[in-house]
Amino acid sequence: MMTPEENELLCRVEGNAPMGQLMRRHWIPVCMAEEVAEPDGAPVRSRLLGEDLVVFRDSQGRLGVLGEHCPHRQASLAFGRNEECGLRCLYHGWKFDVEGKVVDMSCEPENGARMRDHIEHKAYPAREGGGFVWTYMGPRATMPAFAPPAWAPSPTTKISIVKIRTACNWAQVLEGSIDSAHSSSLHSSNMPAMQVDSAKATGTSWPRPSTDKAPRMEFQLTNFGFRYAAIRKPIVNAETHDYVRITLFVAPFTVLIPPNDQYKLSQMLIPIDDCNTMFYWVAWHETKGIAQEAWRKFCAAQPGIDLDANYRKIRNLDNNFLQDRNAMKLGDFTGIKGIPAQDMAMWESMGSIADRSHDYLGASDVAVSQFRRQMVGAARRFAAGEPAIGTAEPRIPHVKLSSFEGIVAKSIDWRRLGVAEEELTLAASREAASSQRG
Repeated sequence: MMTPEENELLCRVEGNAPMGQLMRRHWIPVCMAEEVAEPDGAPVRSRLLGEDLVVFRDSQGRLGVLGEHCPHRQASLAFGRNEECGLRCLYHGWKFDVEGKVVDMSCEPENGARMRDHIEHKAYPAREGGGFVWTYMGPRATMPAFAPPAWAPSPTTKISIVKIRTACNWAQVLEGSIDSAHSSSLHSSNMPAMQVDSAKATGTSWPRPSTDKAPRMEFQLTNFGFRYAAIRKPIVNAETHDYVRITLFVAPFTVLIPPNDQYKLSQMLIPIDDCNTMFYWVAWHETKGIAQEAWRKFCAAQPGIDLDANYRKIRNLDNNFLQDRNAMKLGDFTGIKGIPAQDMAMWESMGSIADRSHDYLGASDVAVSQFRRQMVGAARRFAAGEPAIGTAEPRIPHVKLSSFEGIVAKSIDWRRLGVAEEELTLAASREAASSQRG
């Protein structure tokens, strides 16, 4: 259980909240690259950490991330004309480049030449990588060089993305992403137990080689967050082997989920504000992968079918996620279509910000408990002047981080599975330092 003060520290991200300020020291996805693929195309609204933004690609292909509201009279720049290397407000014609500089004031005498030199609109740096547009919302003096995410190890990596707006706080969404135990129940119809040698992917399901619904959970602290293993009994050779699924929490908002035989998986849980989250689910592979529309169809997250134009769900809490009780009688565990919707029914039913002071955590909640301790501690240390979690050296490039799943001999230490050499070295250094302190 957490105290109300700890829950506030974990969940609140708007304004000067320590958690939101900590996140501003990381590059944050502001939208998918496909949403602003066209130079001089329509600008796209976004909202991050309680701030309304607009994203656009100018005539030369440069990306801009600006405050949504024009500094003149606060009209929305999302309606603006994107033309001739700038975004022009429709109301009075003020025009801004990707750096937020006013380049024209058509309503002012002599085009406002003297006035515009004293005005700079809010603008954040933008970079493109791994299928996303990223922005840095912290002080420019602390801005690190942009590095590609884990799912972009090369320019030819095949990447597909699901995007869904979720009506609850970011922390309860992320806790779902790192909760391996729930998949054996909530997603049991989509992830059926079968006599296979590893996790598989078909067009309709993800078969698994285990019927074990109560995994043994173990975790390992890292400099980027933590790794944890959900260890289950496999259907075959249970006396000599374990079925191991290793998940990575990459602070502050990314989770690398165990893969299947066709693609690897990651989720980003990005705070829109205190009470809403943008859920991104990425499927990728260097050579295999899954096509974009096939991925969205599998997840029941197709814009225009399952989602509206703003990535809001057709199946939602107001209509009970269109839960089909008759399908449940016929064998479907949840009666809710799509793995993401099944999760969101649970997350959103907790309320916009879950009250963790009433939780009773069990052995299956090791990762959730660790996440809460780690991020509350990180927010407190950041507020006290220490670097944001995941920004201090030494740092492992995210493209070298990897989740894992497979059936392995019981004699194998899971901590050595799916790990880059740099991470093994750092782990050994941490263990030695811990022993010396002891």
